Amino acid sequence: MADMLQFDLVSPERSLASFEASEVQIPGSEGDMTAMPNHAPVLTTLRPGVLSVSGADGVQDFLVTGGFAEVSTNGVTILAERAFAKADATQSDIDTLLAETKSAMEGATDAALDAAQKAHADVVAVAAELGLNAA
Repeated sequence: MADMLQFDLVSPERSLASFEASEVQIPGSEGDMTAMPNHAPVLTTLRPGVLSVSGADGVQDFLVTGGFAEVSTNGVTILAERAFAKADATQSDIDTLLAETKSAMEGATDAALDAAQKAHADVVAVAAELGLNAA
């Protein structure tokens, strides 16, 4: 169908979703973007955030921690470092992500410190969006 595109979300552990979508909101590392049918081809890295997909069954939200998004005229493929349904996110998940980003900041060289701090801030923002504690 011309007003739909193929959406696929995979992580190293498994394929999380594969269905037709009308729009995919992507947390790109350079800013949020929305892909729709006939979008110009683009490849972008992901930052920790919420990936929102509009399909025939409504909107489905997924939490991603990083990875890549490949957008073409007829599809979006997300290769996530880690991903799970937003509804399944727990305080334990956020605590793990925060511990990982804090560890990355502590061990970062000057060149990598900015990226580590940004990743930590992104996880804090995700926690706030989920209504979870980011302490």
